[in-house]
Amino acid sequence: MMRAKQKPKPNAPPRPLFSCGFFRRCTQSVLSPTSPHQQPRRKPNTATTSSSSSSSTSTSQSFTQWRFPHHLDQTPSTAPPPPAPARPPPLPVATTLQETYQIAELHLASVSESDKLLALQLLERVVVPDPPSDPTCPPGLMRGLVSCLRSNRIVTAKYVTKILLALCLAECNRRVAVEAGAARAMVETAAGLENSAVERALAALELMCTTAEGAAEVRAHAMTVPAMVAVMARLAGRGREYAISILAVVYGRGGAFSGEEIMVAPAEEVARAVALALEGECTARGRRKGAHLLKTLEEYGRLDLSQNGT
Repeated sequence: MMRAKQKPKPNAPPRPLFSCGFFRRCTQSVLSPTSPHQQPRRKPNTATTSSSSSSSTSTSQSFTQWRFPHHLDQTPSTAPPPPAPARPPPLPVATTLQETYQIAELHLASVSESDKLLALQLLERVVVPDPPSDPTCPPGLMRGLVSCLRSNRIVTAKYVTKILLALCLAECNRRVAVEAGAARAMVETAAGLENSAVERALAALELMCTTAEGAAEVRAHAMTVPAMVAVMARLAGRGREYAISILAVVYGRGGAFSGEEIMVAPAEEVARAVALALEGECTARGRRKGAHLLKTLEEYGRLDLSQNGT
């Protein structure tokens, strides 16, 4: 009996090289050269890609737009500026000049510079426009003014010299000013004052010299002549006139040539300074006083001014 013809067996797939499941999977992958059929590469899903891209973009945008909480996002505010210093309370309103003197004296005795300045401004408003002849300035108030003059402050000296000049226009206040030390203070501070202030100070000092106490105080001070010579060279007009008048008090009747023991500069140096001052700008009264002073220096100082070129 004839054997039935056996059908040829189809080619069996090649046996995997490895029996391990892990390596068998690797050999059947697309990249394996032993795989009979290469799996076509899948086209990326546009919808999925676009959705993932948009999702990534939205995530990125949401990340960049994300902000810290409101209380952390605010910029720290700068510290508030310190409060302005409290202004001193205004002075009480005075109805009489005596009350004005009392209020000013009280504030000049204060340790606060603002209180002193308020008192000086009050006195300037009341006393300077209409200098009073009565009542007499209290000694305590005059001592407060002298203390302010010695403080060497420009603003204070401006007010004090105005007030002292206005007060010394009244004869009753000149002796009070001398006893409070005003004449000595003006001699010692004249060199450091501004031109306008020193001019007013010398005018008040000349008025004090009309009293016997004031003239004696000026003559006895060792700084009077050097200070007046320095100021005379620096000022002009009325300031120079006042300085010559005070020098005339020192060298005039009852002064340096009257036999008193007074420490003054040599007469020749003073005469040269006065002559130079008269060559510049000076008032008519200052020229008359200067000429009289030169004559006094020549007679009592035994000087021959014509030979010295004066």
